[in-house]
Amino acid sequence: MLRSLVALASLVLAPACHSTASSAVKSEQASRASASGDVLSLRSVPSGAQAVSLLGAALYPPPLAPLAQATRQGQLEAAERELEARPDDPDALIWVGRRLGYLGRFREAIDAFTLGVERFPHDARFLRHRGHRLITVREFELAARDLERAAELERGKPDSVEPDGQPNAAGILLETLQSNIYYHLGLARFLQGDFARAEPAWRRCLELSKNDDNRCSATWWLCNTLRRLGRENDARAAAAAIRADMQIVEYDSYHALCLAHRDGADIDALAVRARSAGPDASDFATFLFGAGHFALLSLDRDRARSLFEECTRGPSWHAFGSIAAEAELARLGSD
Repeated sequence: MLRSLVALASLVLAPACHSTASSAVKSEQASRASASGDVLSLRSVPSGAQAVSLLGAALYPPPLAPLAQATRQGQLEAAERELEARPDDPDALIWVGRRLGYLGRFREAIDAFTLGVERFPHDARFLRHRGHRLITVREFELAARDLERAAELERGKPDSVEPDGQPNAAGILLETLQSNIYYHLGLARFLQGDFARAEPAWRRCLELSKNDDNRCSATWWLCNTLRRLGRENDARAAAAAIRADMQIVEYDSYHALCLAHRDGADIDALAVRARSAGPDASDFATFLFGAGHFALLSLDRDRARSLFEECTRGPSWHAFGSIAAEAELARLGSD
């Protein structure tokens, strides 16, 4: 059976062919050499799965509501048509990869970005997006390697706005390429428990943050990192920059969690906010991980474990809060 990169390559190299990126897709499990000579080798997974959790469970594409499924499938098909029409346009290939990811087809998204790394080796966007999806499938070291290379490619260049694939309700663009590179690099290192190398990534992300939403998301993870390093005073100094009256467009959860670092955390209240959002909401994983992490910082390991377990039982295993809760459970299990 043809592999997904073959299908994608048929779009890029032979636009007259009417096959699509999804027509013969089965996620590539074999190693593949990139243009730089690196080898991207993913751990094998059961048939149909996207990843294996850090606790050993097979992870399948997250469920989508019928309307969301139909909308995102239509967006993917439109992106595929764009790639057929413009096979040498890196933007067209990026959007195929991003649309695959929004459908929960994370391995195929990685395949698309890998093709982009090979065809456009000086375009940091492919490494940035592949790094994100490598985090999703629990390949943290590979993700960090990609993101470090992306940062090097962007060194000395002006930052650029990154378009949203799933826009916020206000339709306001919040993200930039470089801030996202460092955000995901900090996350990859944090998930590995490499807090010393996570810190400079979070600090650079914070420097690049141009709005209050991104200042809160970077500060939340920076404070967590500093506290795991035992640097309570530095964490308090970082949290002190967060004000209650900040202009938040989307990341209310990160804002609230930063204020909890600043003013003291009510763990029960954070858990209530998660449950009231519902397990399908992104705030469910964000607040439950936050509650569990505050419990862990207060040395209440049993309470932390319970909250992390509740977090990982939600359907959104691809959410960063869920991945972080899983990583903490794996560490608690080995302690």
